[in-house]
Amino acid sequence: MVQERNKPFTARSVLASALLGMDPPELPVAQLVRLTGLFGISANRARVALSRMVAAGEATTDGAGTYRLAGRLRERQARQSASRAGVTAVPYSGQWWVAVVVTSGSTAEIRTARRRSLAYARLAELREGVWMRPDNVDVRLPADLHSDVELMSARPRGPDRLAGVLWDLPAWAGRANQLLDAMAGLLPDEPQALAPGFELSAAVLRHLQADPLLPEELLPARWPGARLRADYDRWDARYRATLRAWSRA
Repeated sequence: MVQERNKPFTARSVLASALLGMDPPELPVAQLVRLTGLFGISANRARVALSRMVAAGEATTDGAGTYRLAGRLRERQARQSASRAGVTAVPYSGQWWVAVVVTSGSTAEIRTARRRSLAYARLAELREGVWMRPDNVDVRLPADLHSDVELMSARPRGPDRLAGVLWDLPAWAGRANQLLDAMAGLLPDEPQALAPGFELSAAVLRHLQADPLLPEELLPARWPGARLRADYDRWDARYRATLRAWSRA
């Protein structure tokens, strides 16, 4: 099992991860409560966490016992699904997107939110206030950044070198290979694999969201992105089958 956390899952994190992994992102309360039990979380704590998620706008309930993702968690699921698919919008033309922050004097909270939005768009920071990426991804910045960020295009002289500066590609590939080994060593065919498999699944999905989705010509040799996605799709199908059988028991 791959362990990335220094502390155990909380009720909210288990509930959010469970819903994030569903399409559509909804589950009956009984299944959610039983799933949290795999991590030693009581039914009462799980129900309290669900109520708090609804109050925070992170989930909704139909009143009949089914909960569904909402708000920023629903947006996170859309990003997660896109990362898992790994599909880029257009062929790489050699051009790069350049996003330049043109305002100053922003509060720390605003700067943090801006950086998060730029990272979600799969841009990487070259230096303070200058973010870039190849144009094989259609960069769409949220409306609240339009007055703060100027988006333009450029053709760098050394795109291979620039990609290596912006992203630690060997580190991403190394972590991907660790996750591939972890999936090979944890066959999710028995109920005892559900809890460690849940953690492993969350680790893979987090890592896929960190994939810069670079054009093939800018990637190192033997890049494991496609293999990680393919192996995870097969592994996850087996995990979901075991989870369904366990839930029906």
